[in-house]
Amino acid sequence: MLTALVLAASAAITNQGGDMVSLPAGLYRPLYLSKDSPLVQVAPFQLDRTPVTNRDFLAFVSANPKWAPARIPGLFAENGYLSHWSGGRPRTVELDSPVTRVSWFAAQAYCRAQGKRLPRVAEWEFAARASQSRADGSSEPGYNQRILSWYARPNAKVLPAVAQSAPNFWGLHDMHGLIWEWTEDFNSALVSGESRADSSLNTNLFCGSGAAGAADPSDYAAFMRFGYRASLKARFTQENLGFRCARDGDITDENP
Repeated sequence: MLTALVLAASAAITNQGGDMVSLPAGLYRPLYLSKDSPLVQVAPFQLDRTPVTNRDFLAFVSANPKWAPARIPGLFAENGYLSHWSGGRPRTVELDSPVTRVSWFAAQAYCRAQGKRLPRVAEWEFAARASQSRADGSSEPGYNQRILSWYARPNAKVLPAVAQSAPNFWGLHDMHGLIWEWTEDFNSALVSGESRADSSLNTNLFCGSGAAGAADPSDYAAFMRFGYRASLKARFTQENLGFRCARDGDITDENP
C-alpha cells in the first residue's frame, strides 16, 4: 500500500469535467518501503470517475472487432474472456455493471482507443486512499476494515451498476467495494514466485522481508492488493477484475 501524503491536502479537486476527475500532484510512500524511505511524487493525472462498464466495452468491441470474444488471440486473453456475455454482447441487466473478465491487453487497448492509458499502481493507490471526506482516509476508524470486509465477501453473480456508492474525496466511485482493477504496471512491485526461485530480484520487497520493513505493516488490505497484482499475468481474465482509464496532466491544461 502507498502512504499518500497529499501536497495540498486541504485543496479541493483541481477540476472536474466529463467522465474524468483531475487529481493534484502528491507524495506517497510505497507500502514496501520503510517509514524513513524518501517519498515519491505522483504527477497530476486524470482518472475515470467510474470503472468501465459492459456498455462502454461493447461499444469498443463493436468498433474494434479484433477484440471480440470470438476473435481475440489466445496470446492476448485466456478462454474466460468476456465469458459472461452471450452471443457476443452483455445481457441487458449487466450493461451498466463494470466489465470484467478482460485481460490487461484488452483493457489497455480500450484505454488507448480513448486517448488514455491504464493508471499506474502509484496513481491508483494514491486515488484509492481517499475516504469520503479526506484525501488520506486511511487513519479513519474502520477504513481498512470496510475494505477487508468486501474482500471477504463472495462475488455477486451479477455485479451492481457502477456509481451506486458515494464518491470518495476526489469524486471517484467504486475504488473499493465493487471490483479489483488492472493497473498499467501491475506486475512491477512484487515477485510472483517463491523467493529462492526469484533470487535475481530484490527479495527485500517481498514476503516476510517486505512485511517486516513496510511503512505500515498493519495495512493488510494493501498487502492483499499488492499480492493479488503479483499473481496476475497480462492474459488473465477473472470474474471480479475490471479497470478504469487514466491520463497524464490536469483537465485545466486541456481547457485553459
